[in-house]
Amino acid sequence: MTRQFEFESVLDVKYGKSPALDAWLLHFMSENHIEYTIEPEKNASPEQIRFMVALDADGVYMPCSDWMFHQLNRPELSPGLKAEYIKKWKTLIRLARAYVPDPFARKRILNLCRHKFKQYISSHILIPSRLMKMLTTIFLTQSGLDDPYRERKKLYNSRAHEAIRSPAFDRAVNVCPEAALACHRIADLRNELDMLELERLLRIATLPDIWRAVHLMPPLDSILHDLELGEQEFRHLRAIFTGQAAPLKILYLPNLAGGIIFDMLVIRALLRLGHKVILALKEGFYGQAPTFWDYETDPVLAEYLKGGHFVTDDRISKNELLRVQRENNFVVISDGSRERLNLCRVSVTFARAWKESDLVLGKGEANYFRLIQTSHAFTRDLFCFFRDETGHFHAHFKPKAAWIVKFSEEALRTKADAIVAGMREAKAKGSTVMFYSGIIGSVPGQVQMAIKIMNTFITHLRTRLEGVSIINPAEHFEEGMDADDLMFMWERVQRSGYLNVWRFQTTEDIEKSFDLMGRKVPPVWAGKDATYSTGCTKEMHIALEVQKRQHELQIIGPSPEKFFRRREYGIGKFFDAAIAN
Repeated sequence: MTRQFEFESVLDVKYGKSPALDAWLLHFMSENHIEYTIEPEKNASPEQIRFMVALDADGVYMPCSDWMFHQLNRPELSPGLKAEYIKKWKTLIRLARAYVPDPFARKRILNLCRHKFKQYISSHILIPSRLMKMLTTIFLTQSGLDDPYRERKKLYNSRAHEAIRSPAFDRAVNVCPEAALACHRIADLRNELDMLELERLLRIATLPDIWRAVHLMPPLDSILHDLELGEQEFRHLRAIFTGQAAPLKILYLPNLAGGIIFDMLVIRALLRLGHKVILALKEGFYGQAPTFWDYETDPVLAEYLKGGHFVTDDRISKNELLRVQRENNFVVISDGSRERLNLCRVSVTFARAWKESDLVLGKGEANYFRLIQTSHAFTRDLFCFFRDETGHFHAHFKPKAAWIVKFSEEALRTKADAIVAGMREAKAKGSTVMFYSGIIGSVPGQVQMAIKIMNTFITHLRTRLEGVSIINPAEHFEEGMDADDLMFMWERVQRSGYLNVWRFQTTEDIEKSFDLMGRKVPPVWAGKDATYSTGCTKEMHIALEVQKRQHELQIIGPSPEKFFRRREYGIGKFFDAAIAN
């Protein structure tokens, strides 16, 4: 098979370079079942992926390491890729032999999986973790099991709990450092001790023998020796925690049962320091990884998760997520998947949790490969930590892309409150306050033209309407804002109680704008109005809710029925969602 393209890294993978490359990329994405345009109900939209991955306009996100992508791009099956495939196959065989006692059913499952395995290995275009997901799905559906490792995970969590209660663990975490700590101020000493405790917990949380082996804790001397190694690996993490005036929002990605109990000690330490933490668990069976539902059958895990707020909505809105975080310092969510971290397949809730965080803590080698061993930059600071096969501890920091702008909740509230203050002042002077809802980006590639259309028409309105203060969203648009940021900000303005008139853009408004610009209406804008914007559709819902409280609010424009043909506005989208059947 001839398909090798020259790439230095995955950052070189872009659409539009050549028809052959575009075709191969679509083939690659569709064969891995991660192409949004083909399976939009299962995969993240490009806008949702940009919540997490710092992509340029024509960039393509590959949910694998650079090394893996190079292997998949080769015309022949490389020994390294073959070894990865075989590793997944052996895992499947162990599952079937251990958890399917009936010989007939076991042979049926293995033969079915063997057909699929031969098919995928012959084309060698499937990411090995995607292959494992597909084989596991076959196993689960054919065996009737939902989580064959449930009892094993409970055992590991129980052992970890016993280890935590041991004197050896207490000494390992709490023994005072032999070297004298520099202390110029008590606050500095307190911070140093907090960081020391956090580092010790992160290291101990990666010792799998504590919960896998018969013995509980390794000898204290070996633990203390391990804790003394590689302090430089934590310098970036220290800088993040000590350089922040406000508490951090942290997204925590665990990896294994047993280890999740130690992860909870890390999370409790972070909560004690005033930070907010979201713990993201798997939606369903993924080997020994803890799932969102394990607490229902595991009393040990349930005890450690006590006090956490569980979010079951996999499409939570930005407003709702921020409300939940304001009211709860510790939140538990599902990442929406049953596989290794794959940002093409995570839930809307996970994507928004990532976007609203300041730091992502990823535990385990799998997270390290997906987040660190890729040339992709991300929208948030990443810190990954794990132990390799020899037991050596590794910690790696990847800063967020330098050009990424994060609009904090406080910044958006401040911006909204400044607009509300202007509305309050205008109303006090006797002016009528009007909000104008129109298309900003509902036509792909036409954002700048959409802004020009709105600015032109509202300038015209201001010359015709006396004593009317018009709020024009196009005048408040800032580069880097996405639909989530804008909807959060404008909803605060819209529900302020100061609106007298809410006007929605009509086809006539757009035609008048082009007339004022001395131009004919281009085909792409012909017939468009606010009903073609999913953002405006959301705003019509808000307008009707506000009108129930403020009966005098006048809503002008297309009828509400025309708006509600469309689905709810998509995650991070400026442009339309399709009209629902």
